[in-house]
Amino acid sequence: MPTDPRRAAVVGKPVAHSLSPVLHGAAYEALGLNWTYTRLEASESEVPALVAGLDESWVGLSVTMPGKRAALEVATESTARARAVGAANTLVRRPNGWAADCTDVDGVTGALRAAGWVPGPTGVVLGAGGTACAALAGLAELGVSSATVVVRNVSRATEAVACATAVGLEVEVSAWSSTDFQALASSASVLVNTTPATAVSTVVEDLSLAPCVLDVIYHPWPTPLASAVAARGGVLATGLDMLLHQAFGQVAQFTGQNPPRKTMRDALRAATGGVLPLPL
Repeated sequence: MPTDPRRAAVVGKPVAHSLSPVLHGAAYEALGLNWTYTRLEASESEVPALVAGLDESWVGLSVTMPGKRAALEVATESTARARAVGAANTLVRRPNGWAADCTDVDGVTGALRAAGWVPGPTGVVLGAGGTACAALAGLAELGVSSATVVVRNVSRATEAVACATAVGLEVEVSAWSSTDFQALASSASVLVNTTPATAVSTVVEDLSLAPCVLDVIYHPWPTPLASAVAARGGVLATGLDMLLHQAFGQVAQFTGQNPPRKTMRDALRAATGGVLPLPL
């Protein structure tokens, strides 16, 4: 990796709310790096020009919505999982350009492992957007062999199905209006909700029957689903856990060093008022 000082940033629009500077700033300080990590606002269409204009002092970018597809497209090389998900949240400087990865997958796997999930063969994913694709790739990495994707409009599940197929998951698409949520959740090994809290408000008791639930929503907290899972004594992972665990991979790729996990966790916990335990 280049010598100090170097620069990195989170790219998105809006981006002012991003907690990535908390995580990366704490990591670089702990690693003794004289690096800066800032926020850069850019829409999807603005990402290519932004990346092209960065000089050699820039070592990496964390990419959030809505630029993840564009980040994959501007890369000169990419990981298989980024291609499967169809998006990249990580761009790393290489001699010949930028390398793309999707550490959102690490966010899913890390959050579930840290929560204490006992792996099983079947998964359920609510929603079919970019986060749902990362969830499917993560479940495949954890050994899940089949998944049901539940969406309001089945025609919008095409990319999720393609992602599942690419990572070796058997996948079934279920229309929201005709899904038996109680039966589906109680027969699943893990359930991942990527939809807004209001979308599942009428079925949280049914969804909480899953032995492990990853609810990607973490503000405001607790969500009705999280409360229902806690009341039943189920295993619960959160979107804030995902944010933490995906950042470990980014720090490792940007710096070439092992991420200081506890330091990063403590910084994120402090920045969010200690609302969640954030297990490692």
